[in-house]
Amino acid sequence: MLHLLRKLWHDDEGQDIAEYAVMLAVILVLVVGTIRLIGSNANNVFSSAASSIQ
Repeated sequence: MLHLLRKLWHDDEGQDIAEYAVMLAVILVLVVGTIRLIGSNANNVFSSAASSIQ
C-alpha cells in the first residue's frame, strides 16, 4: 500500500494532461475572440470597398 501511495505521489502524468487542457482552452478562447474581431472588421472593409466600386 505504501509503495502505491509513493508511486501515485510521484506520478504527475495526470497533472501534465490537465495543464495542457487548460492551455489549449486559453488558446482556443484567444483564437476565437481574434477571429470574431477580425471577421467583423473585415466585413466592414469589404462592404466599404464594394460600395466604392459601385
